[in-house]
Amino acid sequence: MQRFLKLLAVLTILAAPAQALEPREGWVIHDTAKSFADLVQAVRDAVSDAPVAIVTQASASDGAKMQGHSIAGNRVFGLYRNDYARRMLEASIAAGIEAPIRMYVTEDADGTASLSYKTPTAVFSPYFDEGGEKLRDLASELDGIFETVAKSAIAE
Repeated sequence: MQRFLKLLAVLTILAAPAQALEPREGWVIHDTAKSFADLVQAVRDAVSDAPVAIVTQASASDGAKMQGHSIAGNRVFGLYRNDYARRMLEASIAAGIEAPIRMYVTEDADGTASLSYKTPTAVFSPYFDEGGEKLRDLASELDGIFETVAKSAIAE
């Protein structure tokens, strides 16, 4: 078993680094000239001026660093607000699994960073039959907020 784990560790080290994010249905991807740290701060600043809040954060690169490993920077921000949650849950309890809606900052191989997110409409679309117009309206409203946050964060 130890031999297998050693081989797995070597293969992991030799594996090609992750590629930049590619276009995906329902995603918005903004490549920027900003560094990872600068884009992370720009997202924080943009959210502070928006009608939404950072309610969760996670960073595999921070976790890896604490364990003595170095990987490309990444940080996931969960954005939401309690009144949005109430409106969502009024329309669809099942849609609650999707909140908070995330923005993702990734460090690219060239030292720049990208900002990505699934549009709230894409996130909530599986629940539209159940949630009806109320959920569609909320998703549309959040689409505009996420677009505004992203445009502010990526602005030079």
